[in-house]
Amino acid sequence: MGRIIFDTASSLDGFIADGADSLSWLFAVDGGVEPDASLLPENAGVLVEGSTTYEWVLAESDLLAHPERWQEFHGDRPTFVFTTRELPRPAGADVRFVSGPVSDALAHIREAAAGHDVWVVGGGDLAGQFLDAGALDQIAVSIAPVTLGGGAPLLPRRIESDRLALRSAERVGAFARLVYDVIPVGGRDARSAPTDGLLAADAT
Repeated sequence: MGRIIFDTASSLDGFIADGADSLSWLFAVDGGVEPDASLLPENAGVLVEGSTTYEWVLAESDLLAHPERWQEFHGDRPTFVFTTRELPRPAGADVRFVSGPVSDALAHIREAAAGHDVWVVGGGDLAGQFLDAGALDQIAVSIAPVTLGGGAPLLPRRIESDRLALRSAERVGAFARLVYDVIPVGGRDARSAPTDGLLAADAT
């Protein structure tokens, strides 16, 4: 069974979108528009998004008018969108709208992933709901050299240090890449990684 990974970019002060729910700040960073391949999950078979993230993607790339652009980021992978509203779908895109608790949709998400990883794209509260359900396996953050002073927080949950084990830390271009394994409530398990010797050199 694949892992469920929250993999996103964040400002240095911990926001994944600015006060206008925009990612324009990220695209202004060198490598923000076309990120290095090492900044993206390698084995993701399914993407999961909240409605705010999904609507921003639709608007930013004008996907309803140009549905062929959907493939540029999502490819043929099924994308589950958590929403309480009716939302449009780009022609030909495999978008599956779901509502209710994350736990109710987990079996369908894992089935669609067919053994591959599940990439929680955003937002942060949706990732927090996966954490609350005991289903989040890893948090990967690419920290950009930007401060926003406010906006959508990276992960609006309190998580103590006994729940996170540092797997890797490296520099990828302008970004600091941090990957943490999420430790299940009750203690460490085989997913944990030793943290000594993790600071890597340039990955560019």
